[in-house]
Amino acid sequence: TLAVLTVSDTASSVHCDSTWTPATNPVPASVSDDYPFPYLQTPSIPAMTLVSLLLILVVAGIAVRLAAGRLRTIAGYTDLFAMGAAFLLLETKSVVQFALLFGTTWVVNALVFGGILLSILAAIEVSRRFQVTRIGLVYALLLVAVAIAWVVPFHDFLGLAFVPRLIAATVFSFAPVFLANLLFAQRFRSTSDSTTAFAANLLGAIVGGVLEYSALLVGYRALLILVAILYAIAFLTGRSSLTAA
Repeated sequence: TLAVLTVSDTASSVHCDSTWTPATNPVPASVSDDYPFPYLQTPSIPAMTLVSLLLILVVAGIAVRLAAGRLRTIAGYTDLFAMGAAFLLLETKSVVQFALLFGTTWVVNALVFGGILLSILAAIEVSRRFQVTRIGLVYALLLVAVAIAWVVPFHDFLGLAFVPRLIAATVFSFAPVFLANLLFAQRFRSTSDSTTAFAANLLGAIVGGVLEYSALLVGYRALLILVAILYAIAFLTGRSSLTAA
């Protein structure tokens, strides 16, 4: 069976001799910017994908256990674990947003990852030169940035010229990334066991990579809810360590 996916901004440009009528299965819903999965008939995660993700988690858990010791020790760095998971979700959201505004190309992906790396570098340099004492305020700013990204639909920027669109996309995408890495740098510098702390963060990043696939169920915009929940967990579980430091 041959299927052709044809897209046009005007209905009159698409000419079809006949319209396909399904025999039994329902026609998949139209895709959107938030849910760009034309080959999923219903919101779901394929079984093979679930098995692969489970294997990734098992292998990652074993590797971290061998490198960093007992997982019970890693539990003392729950906040770093949550930060790692949330950061991977922020990264995914940034890639999707830039693809929406500038196209899905390797150049766009390179710009996104380059911007993320520059945001990380900026956060490290700020943390190296200044001691951030009002951690609660930084967490509040981070949650505000995530909330703004939730409220403002990115497709509203499509009507802007290239330079204003790039500026808006950069601010909306990388402001949460900068704040998140500023918090991570402040927290990591206060750890007494850097190996275990990094193991917790790395394991959280792997879990965050797995959670990215929840977009197949709820769409990419809902990932921001997970980000907010994870950073709230990081704040509640790690504020005592940051205060002591």
